[in-house]
Amino acid sequence: MTQKTTYTKITAKIIFTTLFFTLLCAYIYSEYIKNNAISTLAHIDAKKTSMLIFETLYTAMQRGWSKEDLNEIINRLNTVDEAMKVSVYRSSIVANLYGDIEKDKIARESILTIKEAMKGKESLNISNLDFINYYYPVVAKDACLKCHTNAKVGDTLGVIYISFPVKELKVSLNEMINFFIIFIAVFSLVIFIELDKYLIKPIKNFSNVIKNITNSHDITKRVEFNDNIEEIDAIKDVFNNMLDSIEHQFYYDNLTGLQNRRKLTEMLELKKNSFLMIINIDSFQEINDLYGDEAGDKLLKEFATFLQKNISIDGSIYRLHSDEFAYLCQKEINLKEFLMFASLISEGISQESFKIDSKSEVNLSATIGISYGTNMLLINADTALVVAKKTRKNYLLYDESMAMTKEYEKNFSWTKRLKKAIDEDRIVPLFQPIIDVKTQKIVKYEALMRIVDENNIYIAPVHFLELAKKNKLYHQLTKIMINKTFEKFKNVSYLVSINISVEDILNKDIYNFILEKLRTSQMSARVVFEIIESEGIENFDEIIKFINEVKKYGAKVSIDDFGTGYSNFEYLMKLKVDYIKIDGSMIKNIDTNKNSQLITQTIVDFAKKMNIQTVAEFVYSKNIFDKILELDVDYAQGYYFGEPSETIE
Repeated sequence: MTQKTTYTKITAKIIFTTLFFTLLCAYIYSEYIKNNAISTLAHIDAKKTSMLIFETLYTAMQRGWSKEDLNEIINRLNTVDEAMKVSVYRSSIVANLYGDIEKDKIARESILTIKEAMKGKESLNISNLDFINYYYPVVAKDACLKCHTNAKVGDTLGVIYISFPVKELKVSLNEMINFFIIFIAVFSLVIFIELDKYLIKPIKNFSNVIKNITNSHDITKRVEFNDNIEEIDAIKDVFNNMLDSIEHQFYYDNLTGLQNRRKLTEMLELKKNSFLMIINIDSFQEINDLYGDEAGDKLLKEFATFLQKNISIDGSIYRLHSDEFAYLCQKEINLKEFLMFASLISEGISQESFKIDSKSEVNLSATIGISYGTNMLLINADTALVVAKKTRKNYLLYDESMAMTKEYEKNFSWTKRLKKAIDEDRIVPLFQPIIDVKTQKIVKYEALMRIVDENNIYIAPVHFLELAKKNKLYHQLTKIMINKTFEKFKNVSYLVSINISVEDILNKDIYNFILEKLRTSQMSARVVFEIIESEGIENFDEIIKFINEVKKYGAKVSIDDFGTGYSNFEYLMKLKVDYIKIDGSMIKNIDTNKNSQLITQTIVDFAKKMNIQTVAEFVYSKNIFDKILELDVDYAQGYYFGEPSETIE
């Protein structure tokens, strides 16, 4: 794992690295400058001094001073500064004319710098940057030839050697360099302190705040601190804006702009005393199928706007998913008042026309599940919604008896109860009349499965049918219903409809049982098998084979709950059924819902062209009956004509 670092370490490293190389370069360059300065200044100074000495000696020679006098001058010059030394060496030209001096001869022959100087070349040598050794060649001019008759212009007549320390110059340069180095060091330290104050610490503080927000897992928090630095404030604003965007995506629905299920869940976790309403649009999938997804999305936005305008009680509206919305009220209100409000919302939805484009409108209906209290509000409201859907209620308030729906699915003891009901012959069919819409006379019945519990209360299959499938009891229930229905109608002239599923048809045992029952019964021509359409039909070959087989005995076939689930007209043409039972969700508000009217009319028109008769279920009022009569539906079934009963008229 790569070891991490900090901005403090990075800044310190950058500054110290920069400082090191700066000082190194400064030192090298200063040494170069110092050496160059010493060399240049020393050369100039030494040359001037040598020329001054020459002029002094030349003046003395013009006055005829002797060799001893000249040596005296040189000796006196050497006493001016103990650290300075002056020497004069004759060339061989002067020695030939005026006689040689031993030390001059030795110097000319043994000292390389003097040899070079005798050739007319200046020589500057700085020993360890401490002493300047300068050899100045005295070159013959016209005036010199008067005395040095054996020389010519340009010849070297001698060498003046001067040596003196460079201490004063060196100290001056070193002080300047040291000051420069100290200045750089102090300047770097100041820069580091300022960077730490105005850059590193603000970034570190910013990082710590972000880390705290991340660790808290609370995206509602924001970066809040003031350091008066525009760039840091700009980063803070960008980060907060990003959090705003994330929070909006996290808690809000993109399509409607309403808060979402996640936000509702968090609000419910506060455990405040609340009222919750789940609102589900009925048959929304059919609208999508009919008008397309774009129209469906527009309709959802229109529906959300309607809820916002019409829900005036304090609270919040949420979109849970697809066609499902919720309203949470944490205001202290009366339960009766809230239920009345739910009724008004349901009625208002049914009466409202929703635009799907500039020219078209549809009417909707909705089913509402309601719960209240502090715990399990979402689960309870959802349970109430499911029961309301299954019992064709516009809205229902959750009560503890509804928990049976989930208990029956999950509780192992219910399996024993179901088995016991089978063993004790308490699985019974109830029969609901189906009338001819034109004559309003009963022409047939539908057999509906019930369990009679220990208190002689009928329990609908919504509570146990799925559990029966999971516990391999479902097909046994199918056999019981077929046997008891056949027995009930063997001497009755009415037709009777029996519900079977695709699963029943695909089961060889049930398949053969049905055919054997038809073969041995005298009422096979009065039986209608209703295939539960919502389970979907995929195994067309097997289903078509079954339909053909039962029709050989005069039995008829119906598709139950058409208009929901996997409804489509294509498989109707393949299956060649005798009846279509239009789903109750289409019928229950058909007197006011234009969309339901349009879909039902489409189904009826198609069915008549295919020579298929139609049945409308859930007809519970005269208004609904009048509407299906107007739409030319063939048969009707519902509480308006009679409840399910064990008896037959």
